[in-house]
Amino acid sequence: MFRRIRIQTTKPQQFIDITNMVASEVKNSNVREGIAVVYVPHTTAGVTINENADPSVVRDLISALDKTYPIKADYLHAEGNSHAHIKASLMGSSCTVIIQDGKLLLGTWQGIYFCEFDGPRNREFYVKITEG
Repeated sequence: MFRRIRIQTTKPQQFIDITNMVASEVKNSNVREGIAVVYVPHTTAGVTINENADPSVVRDLISALDKTYPIKADYLHAEGNSHAHIKASLMGSSCTVIIQDGKLLLGTWQGIYFCEFDGPRNREFYVKITEG
């Protein structure tokens, strides 16, 4: 099963919790045991798994990334969004989650986040679910 999901980001930098969107695709697939791969086809956005219980964690992640890779620095890339490329590379373009008993096997506090670093934009991500 493969699905393309479109989302609209609303801020220059933000983490959007997409856990429920991915879980819904798992449910609709009827796969009981397998894997779900989430892939982001953008060079200035990424995906990560992190805590989704306390919104301060997302704020802290963005703040730490900005301190280490500020929006304005001595970058050479003419488009002016090198910080976004660097942050997206650090987050990665995909994550894999085990499916067990028809559900994502995430830790108690874990969620899947779409990471925007050059928004706001119309974006998309892909979910591939395989059985086995």
